[in-house]
Amino acid sequence: MNINNNMNSAILSGTIGIQRASQGLTQNTSNLAGLSAFTLPNSDPQEFLANATLTQLSSIKKLLPEAIDGITSNLVGLSVNLTNAQASTKVVDTASDTVGTILDILA
Repeated sequence: MNINNNMNSAILSGTIGIQRASQGLTQNTSNLAGLSAFTLPNSDPQEFLANATLTQLSSIKKLLPEAIDGITSNLVGLSVNLTNAQASTKVVDTASDTVGTILDILA
């Protein structure tokens, strides 16, 4: 059994997992930032101002990047990616500790 390759594989796998989780966190955060937080006014007595406001909001929304999913799925994605990052970090830590233990035994 080649311990060196197993340790390299574990460290590489953990590092790739951290990178993917980071990319997922970035994507979910970007999607959440792109969601419009504006709602339509429900009963504005000044119809002209309401229409002008809606027109402005529509124009602003067109300038923002479109979010693929809604707020719920992006929040869940943030949680999943955070958990993946923590798990991948644990893999790298465990592999590093194992290499240290092996070096102590061999020394």
